[in-house]
Amino acid sequence: MSEWQATACVLCELNCGIEVLVIDNQITKVRGDKKHPTSQGYLCQKATRLNHYQNSKDRITSPLRRNADGSFEEISWDTAITEIADKLGQVKDTWGGDKIMYYGGGGQGNHLPGAYSRSTLATLGVKYKSTAIAQEKTGEIMVNSYMFGAGTRGDFEHCEVGIFLGKNPWQSHGIPRARVLLHEMHKDPDRKIIVIDPRKSETADLADYHLAPKPGTDAWLIAAMLGVMAQEDWVEHQWLAEHAQGLEALLPELIGIPVAQFCEICGIDEAIVREVTQVIAEAESVAMYEDLGVQMNRHSTLVSYLEKLLWVLTANFGNKGGQYCPTSIAPIATFNAGKIGRTPVTGSRIVSGLVPCNVITEEILTDHPERMRAMIVESGNPVHSLADSARMREALRALECVVVIDIAMTETAREADYVLPAATQFEKAEATFFNFEFPRNYFHLRHPVCEAPDEALPEPEIHARLVEALGGMPEHAVEELNQALATGRLQFAMAFQGMLKKQPRLINIAPVLLYRTLGKVLPDGMQSGAVLWASAHMAAVKHPESVKRAGSEGDGPLLGESLFERIISSPSGMIFTDDPYSESGKRLRVPDGKIQLLIPELLQELATLNKGFDPLTSEEFPLLLAAGERRSFTANTIYRDPDWRKKDISGALCIHPSDAARLNLASGQNAKLKTHSGEAMVTVEVSDRMYPGHMSLPNGLGLMYPDESGQEHLTGAPPNELTSVGHRDAFVGTPWHKHIPASLEAVA
Repeated sequence: MSEWQATACVLCELNCGIEVLVIDNQITKVRGDKKHPTSQGYLCQKATRLNHYQNSKDRITSPLRRNADGSFEEISWDTAITEIADKLGQVKDTWGGDKIMYYGGGGQGNHLPGAYSRSTLATLGVKYKSTAIAQEKTGEIMVNSYMFGAGTRGDFEHCEVGIFLGKNPWQSHGIPRARVLLHEMHKDPDRKIIVIDPRKSETADLADYHLAPKPGTDAWLIAAMLGVMAQEDWVEHQWLAEHAQGLEALLPELIGIPVAQFCEICGIDEAIVREVTQVIAEAESVAMYEDLGVQMNRHSTLVSYLEKLLWVLTANFGNKGGQYCPTSIAPIATFNAGKIGRTPVTGSRIVSGLVPCNVITEEILTDHPERMRAMIVESGNPVHSLADSARMREALRALECVVVIDIAMTETAREADYVLPAATQFEKAEATFFNFEFPRNYFHLRHPVCEAPDEALPEPEIHARLVEALGGMPEHAVEELNQALATGRLQFAMAFQGMLKKQPRLINIAPVLLYRTLGKVLPDGMQSGAVLWASAHMAAVKHPESVKRAGSEGDGPLLGESLFERIISSPSGMIFTDDPYSESGKRLRVPDGKIQLLIPELLQELATLNKGFDPLTSEEFPLLLAAGERRSFTANTIYRDPDWRKKDISGALCIHPSDAARLNLASGQNAKLKTHSGEAMVTVEVSDRMYPGHMSLPNGLGLMYPDESGQEHLTGAPPNELTSVGHRDAFVGTPWHKHIPASLEAVA
C-alpha cells in the first residue's frame, strides 16, 4: 500500500486539501488534509469519489484526428502538432489570428493550462477568448471594475451577519469549511444568516431569515431594501464621505424607490423587508455572497450593483467581518472599466477580456467578414455547458479547424477536428487561482500523485510543442537562459529580466520559455509549476510587505525567490500573504482611491423596474425552469461516470407539490419537459422546497458515458439542450439559466 499523498479536490473553486492513497494508479482512499492552511481537514462527500474522475472509461490516451466520415483515428504527437500548427497557421495567414478563438484554459483547479496557453495564443495572434466565467461572473466583474477597480469578497469567518444571495453554500461551498462554518453561525446567538433564494435550500434551513422572492425578481427585492435604507437614513454618511464618491447624487434615486410596490412584485411582506434591512444596517459587520442563482438570472448585472450598494452604504468594506480585496498569485479576472471592449460581429461587451458565452455562436454562424474561423478548446466543454447545445454543435462544425485539449471524449471533443490527450489533475503539478482568503491568503501547487498514460501530456508540454512548431520559440533565448540557470536562480532571474527588456516580444511566450528552461531543474513532476516563478516574483513586487508577513524572506528578487521556493516545496499548500484589514482600501484602483457609488447606466436600469415585472411565461410555457442546481451528488462534468452518484442517479426535476397535483404527477414518474429550445424526458421529484411554478434541474447530468461493454448511454437531461442564447443579460450577455420558460406534462 502506498503512503498518503497530499493533493486537492478538483470539484469546486475551494479545492480543499486532501490526502489520497493510490494503489495501481487507483485512488483507493481519500481523507481531508489537516495540514492544508484553509480547509484544515474539511471534506465533503463528493471528494471521496475522485477515482471516478482519475480513471474514467472515456479517457483519451492518444492524439485523435477526425476522418471525413466523422470517425476518429489515432495519430502520433508529431503528426498532430505538425498538422494543427499548419491548419491554424493557414487560418492566421488567410484571415488573421484574431479569427481564431480560444475557449477554456482551466476547470475547477486546472488553471496552469490557462497560463501556458498565452504563449500559443500570442504566437498565433489570437485576440478573442472566453471561459465559463463569462457565463457567470462578468456582471459582477464589471460592477467591481467601476466601483472598486478590484475584486471583492466577504469575511464570513468573522461577520456578524452573513447574507447569501442566490447562493447555497451547504451544497456549492464557496467559503472554506462551509458546512462547519454555517453550523457555527447558526448556533451563535450573536450572529445571523440571511438567505435570499426562491427555493428553500439547505442553507435556508439554518437561516434566521429566508427571503423567498418570486423567481427572477431579486432586483426588486434588493432595490426595496436600498429604498428602506435610504428613506430611514440608515446610511453611514461620515464613513462614506471619507471613503466613497457620489452619495449626494445616489441618495435621491434610492429615496424615490417605491418600496411597497417592489415588495408586492417580489412577493415578500414589506414588514419583513424592513426588519431584515434594519438588521443589516445595525450590524457591526456584514459579509455578502452573490452567486449563480442571481448571476444567471434576470437583471443580473443590476443585482450585482444593488447588492454592493447594500454593504457599501453600511460601511462594510475594509472592516473585520465585512468585504475585502484579496491578493492573488495570478488573477483570474481583470478589473479595469477602461478596457471593456467589443466583439467583432455582434458588438457585445468584452469584460475582463472575455467574450460573452451566449454570443459565441453568433460570432461564428454569420457571413460577417470578421467572423471566427477556428477555435481551440482547452479544459472546457462548451457544447454541454453553454446555452443551446444544438447551435453550438452547428457552430463548431462550421469552423475551419477545431482543436480540443482534454482528458476525456467530451461532447465538445466529439465535434473537433483534433483531440489532444492531456494528463489529469493528479498526474502533473497543478494549481488553482481561486484564492480569495483574508487576512491570510493561501496558494497550493499540487504535486502529482498518479502516473499518466504514455501518450497523455501535461498542457505546458503541448503548448511548448505548438509554439515551437509555429516558429515562435527562439533557440538562442532557450540556450542563453539555460546557461544562466546553470550558475544559479538569481543569475537566471537577472538574465530573464534583461532578455525581456531587450526583446519585449518574448514576454508573449514567457510561460513556455520558463517551462523549457526553469522547468527542467524543478523537482521531478513539478515542471508545470515553472510559470509560477514569474507569478511569485510579481506578487513579491506588488505586495512585498504582505508576502513578508506570511513568512517569505528577503527583498527584491530574493523575496520572489523565497516565495517561489515555498510554493514548490509545500505539497499541502502555504500562506503567501498576510494582511491587516486596512490593506483593502489601498487596493482600490478608482479615481481618488474612493469607492464609486454611481454607475449611470445601471441607475437607468434601476429606473426601469418601476414598469413592473414580466416573468416571460405564457400559456404554452407557464412554468419557470432553473437549470444547474447544486445537489449532494452533482458536480462539474469532469465527473463523467454516473456511477459516482449514490442517489438521484438520473438527476430528477424538482417541482412544487401544487404543480405536481395540477399536472397529475408524482415522485418517480416520467414527464416531458419542453422549452423554446428543445425538450427532454425527466424523472419528477415532488419537493416542498420549490417555489410554486418553479422547477429545477441539477448540474452535471446529461453526459454520454460507456458501460462495461463500451455501449454509450445518456444519464439525465442535458440542461443546455433546453436553454436559449437569446435569453441573456443586456449588459454582459450572461445567460438566464435560472429563468427558462417551460412546460411539463406527464407521460406513460
